[in-house]
Amino acid sequence: MRRLLTVGAFALVALVGGAAPALAHNVLVGSDPAEGAQLSAGPREVRLTFDQPVRAGESYNTVNVVGPDGSFWADGPARVEGNSVVAPVRELGPAGTYTVGYRILSSDGHPVPGKVTFTLTAPGKGTPAPGPQGGQSTGQPSDQEEQSGGMPIWPWIAGAVLVVVLGLVLALRLGKPKS
Repeated sequence: MRRLLTVGAFALVALVGGAAPALAHNVLVGSDPAEGAQLSAGPREVRLTFDQPVRAGESYNTVNVVGPDGSFWADGPARVEGNSVVAPVRELGPAGTYTVGYRILSSDGHPVPGKVTFTLTAPGKGTPAPGPQGGQSTGQPSDQEEQSGGMPIWPWIAGAVLVVVLGLVLALRLGKPKS
């Protein structure tokens, strides 16, 4: 019986320990400009750095820079550079708080939305870009995206039950005394 409990415990630890990385979404670990930065001149680009590589692909990753008056300042599509997503930015206009909204495709295949803000302390001479068209993502999380948990939990529960049952069957078969 001790052997059966030991095998069951090891199977459970292996299942729980191995599932954690598969469920991990990318996490923002840094940005340039940094969250809350005070800038006297606007950046030429915005760089968002994550803890894992970001999946590349056309229109998977969006970054928008929205000014204090609601105008858009991103100057083209975002590009993936390993763990970073980089978006070009137009010369900024009015002074105030700018929001960098993003939606990236995590290394586990799930979308990860978020935002970073910085403040432009002196007005620039730039003109805003046209806003996103045709239902493109603004980089801001929608209510539906914020409520979505990604993959459902039931396949993980079914897999856990299957592994534990197989471990128990194997332990019982191997633990029988030979007659």
